[in-house]
Amino acid sequence: MSRLEATLQAIDELHKQDPKTVDGKAEELTYAEHCSRWLDRLAPDASEELQIAVRSQHLCRWEIPRKDYPMDRTGYLKWRTALGKLHADKAIAVMQAQGYEQESCERTATIIRKLGIKRDAEVQTLEDCACLVFLETGFLAFAEKHSEEKIISIVQKTWAKMSETAQQEALKLPFPDQALALLNKALN
Repeated sequence: MSRLEATLQAIDELHKQDPKTVDGKAEELTYAEHCSRWLDRLAPDASEELQIAVRSQHLCRWEIPRKDYPMDRTGYLKWRTALGKLHADKAIAVMQAQGYEQESCERTATIIRKLGIKRDAEVQTLEDCACLVFLETGFLAFAEKHSEEKIISIVQKTWAKMSETAQQEALKLPFPDQALALLNKALN
């Protein structure tokens, strides 16, 4: 087993500790697998650091519940910042245990924390994977719970974070008619 494979396996072992499950499988492990699948499509020759970052994006997310922060925009942003640090710290610990150099660990942390998005191709690719997973697996459930106005706003924000390549991939997703109508409304 390569160092990368051992690292990804160790990350998945942490994901398996997620108390939330979907169809009997840890929710964050399922999310990580979806993200990695999108990475394989968007960047089949991705660096090890990017592969680890994509797989670690929600690593141990359940340790910092959203409810622990004020339910406003400021609270949300503080929560997201805390999560980014947690995910990066956990990934670095796994990488160090597998013998990765400090430079690789720091690069992975930069990608996970999304520092330099829109200026850093690897950070952008991680964001593209996250956005595509949301649109593919979470959008319909989100749309069922929120007003049309909120849905349109979230789609527009998601779309703005994506690269042109990811946007083109998103347009290929098999959305039901109702979801497609909302997407079209948001994008036109």
